[in-house]
Amino acid sequence: MKRNEQNEQPTDRKFRAGRVAAGMIIVLLIAGILVVMTQFKVESVQVTGNIHYTEEEIIQMVMGDNHSQNTLLLYLKYKLQPMEEIPFIEKIDVEYISNHVLTITVYEKALAGCIRFMDEYMYFDKDGIVLESSQEKMADIPCITGIHFDSMVMYEPLPIEDKEFFFTILTLTQLLQKNDLQVDDIRFTSQNEIILYYQNITILLGDGSNIEEQISELGNILQSIEGKSGTLYMKDYTIEKGDVVFRENN
Repeated sequence: MKRNEQNEQPTDRKFRAGRVAAGMIIVLLIAGILVVMTQFKVESVQVTGNIHYTEEEIIQMVMGDNHSQNTLLLYLKYKLQPMEEIPFIEKIDVEYISNHVLTITVYEKALAGCIRFMDEYMYFDKDGIVLESSQEKMADIPCITGIHFDSMVMYEPLPIEDKEFFFTILTLTQLLQKNDLQVDDIRFTSQNEIILYYQNITILLGDGSNIEEQISELGNILQSIEGKSGTLYMKDYTIEKGDVVFRENN
């Protein structure tokens, strides 16, 4: 009997050692989980780069409705699995700053204008590439009217065969962005003349042959007639002649 107990002792010791080791691992895992859950609670979120979405909207996209989430888990989540596609946003970076602080950096798509097509607003960039379609009209993106298309394809250039006219559209939208002019709408007439709408002012630019000079001066002119309503005639404007007429509405 004693001989059998002596033969079983090494096995018993190994079994007990294994149980102790397993127990320690479980304890360590539980302790680690408790540390992660209690020591990495989100207390502050810094959002930068957002224009078309508010900070609260960006935070909700990243964290969901429950804002008391975990900084470490959120950071790892978005490092391993990028966010799903969001309209008007190129990408979102989530960075871990400290146990309780995250920064969210938003990279929005560089939209230059939009065109109404098939009950949708088709947004394009400075190169005329269609980037987004939405039923939403964004307030700070000018909408171009007077141009008609039979079809339009995402991530391809606007289907305009007249290259000179296409270049005029791109030049105009780029100049408006460069000079920080947020017009409400852009209209091309049947003669391809350009009309801008800014608040209560209608701006006639003509065929666009002097578009760079016109847009470079337009900001100063609009400041001088701020709050008024009427029509601004700039068809013949050049730096040399400076021909500008404003007719205020009665």
